[in-house]
Amino acid sequence: MNQPDFSLPNSGRMRFGIISAAWHSDIVHRGRDAALAELERNGIARDRVDLFDVPGAFEIPLCAKMLARTRRYDAIIAIGLIVNGGIYRHEFVSTAVIDGLMRIQLDTDVPVLSAVLTPRDFHEHEEHLRFFSEHFVKKGIEVARACLGTVALHRKMESPAAA
Repeated sequence: MNQPDFSLPNSGRMRFGIISAAWHSDIVHRGRDAALAELERNGIARDRVDLFDVPGAFEIPLCAKMLARTRRYDAIIAIGLIVNGGIYRHEFVSTAVIDGLMRIQLDTDVPVLSAVLTPRDFHEHEEHLRFFSEHFVKKGIEVARACLGTVALHRKMESPAAA
């Protein structure tokens, strides 16, 4: 599959926010770090990305809303891991988080991208910890690419003559 061109004019003036849930930060921060690296590979300087840690995934939407309302960010990325603890709470949390993130971007016109994952089965044993640590690297790269592609598309729609 060909890699799309995410080059953005004036990317040196763009600003991104990445919100990470601290729950399972050893795994979640691997996604955050991969997203940061991918943004840098595509011309976004590290000092143009602000990092925010919140206690858990449930706290991500309010932080995203506060960031979007500042109008300082071209896009916001959310990264978290919601695990099934054997009760229905994980479904409630995942629905609340994803619905909240969607509403924020629709209400503010600031893209909010999600790498908040809810695996059906997650157990804290070596095999799952290794798998999800590696998987979050992949998801960090993917969400950064989706972020850049979304911002590039929005720029084209805002200024068709520049396309």
